[in-house]
This record gives sequence, structure tokens and C-alpha cells, in this order.
Amino acid sequence: MAGGNPDVGLAVGLTRGCEHGPCALRCPIVTFQVAAAATAALISLAFTATVFERWLDRRQPQDLAWSVALGLFALGAGSMWIGASIGWSAGPFRAFYLFGAVLNVPILALGTVYLLAPRRQADRIAGVTVVMCALAAGVVLASPMGAGFAVDELPRGSEVFGAGPRIAAAVASSLGALVVIGGSLWSTVRLLKVRSPAARRGALGNVLIAVGAIVLSLGGVLNSVVDEMTGFSVTLVAGIALIFAGALTATGSGRRTVAAGS
Repeated sequence: MAGGNPDVGLAVGLTRGCEHGPCALRCPIVTFQVAAAATAALISLAFTATVFERWLDRRQPQDLAWSVALGLFALGAGSMWIGASIGWSAGPFRAFYLFGAVLNVPILALGTVYLLAPRRQADRIAGVTVVMCALAAGVVLASPMGAGFAVDELPRGSEVFGAGPRIAAAVASSLGALVVIGGSLWSTVRLLKVRSPAARRGALGNVLIAVGAIVLSLGGVLNSVVDEMTGFSVTLVAGIALIFAGALTATGSGRRTVAAGS
């Protein structure tokens, strides 16, 4: 908030006088929030490249969906990195909200859909999802924003946006998380009945994806309830890491193993 400690949100590139005497040097300040946001952005970018390379080798649609979702996570985390570094304003927050709160979870859910549903049905769901994501993106980009930004704190959506973007974010994130968590757990139960090493690997991958989605949801709760950018950054890193590990483990078991459990 505006009454918070102004030193907390100062970032790389913003400077203060050196505390070791009246020298002419200016010392950059690196906060934990900046470091955590940078870590999340770099990790998700590396994960994006890895899963996308996997898609180039295997051409499995779930790998493409996950690589796009991880790329959106990277853009969201990068926006948070910029906001934490130079201070929050309309530009960084709009990008963070669009990529981090609206678009990424529905696309992530498509990976689960392609693992569980027949290809033709999954393609139809993907088409509807892309159209709905485009409409939601238009709402976020076109909506006016309030001026109530505190330079050192990640604002809540309710503080700067009207109802439209917040409804889009709530619907997209809740439905996407429901598909990811519910579908992954359902697939886990079915795969465990197969009792083969490949099926167990697929089950483990689905569990990791579900846990990662839950961890990311906890980050949103922290931001909404206690306004804690540090907690949001930490859960973002942990959630992305779990989803990445789950994606590699689940797809490593092969599409036939997943289908055998369904």
C-alpha cells in the first residue's frame, strides 16, 4: 500500500546513496521480490524451451499446449519482474494480469484435455478455448485502469480493474484449474489400476501437475488475501517447477499408457 516501506519495492536500476560514507557511488538495491520474480521468469523460460523441443521431437499436442502455457507463465513472471524492479504501473500490471491470471491456466488445461480425451474432441475443445481466451484478452486490454498503484506492492485486481477483467480472470483460472486438477487426479486413479511401470510414471506425472496447479492457486490466494508479492513469487516458482516435472513425467509414459488407464 502507499503507506508501506518505500525501500521494500525499490528495484534493480533504482539506487540510493552508499551507506559506507559520502561517496559518489550509487548502490543498486536487489529485493527478494525482484530475485524471486526473476527466478520464476528464467525458470519458466527454460522449461518452455525444453517442452517445446520435446514437442518438435514427438509432435504430441499436449506438449505443444504445455509449452505455450509455460511461455505464458514466463511472460507473466517477466511482467512481475519488471513491476517489482521499476515499480508497479498500468503497463506491467496489465501484462501480468493478462498472461498470469487470464490466459495461462486455460492453455495449461488443454494439455490435460489432450492426454485424456479423443483427439477430435480435444481439438474442438481447443478451438473453443482459443476463442474464449481471445475474448478475455480483449476485455483485459480494452478495460480502463485506476491509478491506485503503490510502487512497491503488487496490487489486487479489484484495486485497479472493473468487473470485466476480474470476471474473465476468475472464470478462466477456476475452470482451467478444475480441468487440470480434476483431470490429472482422475487419470492418476485410472493409471494406477494398470499396474505397470509406465502407468505408474504417468500417474506420478499427473499428480505433479495437479499439485503444481494447487500451488499456483495458493499464490493467488496469498495475493488476494494478504497482498504478499513474496509469497506469490515463491509459489509461482514452485508451481511451475512441479508442472514442468509432471509434464515431462506424464508424457514420457506415452499416450498409449494414458489411454490404457482411461
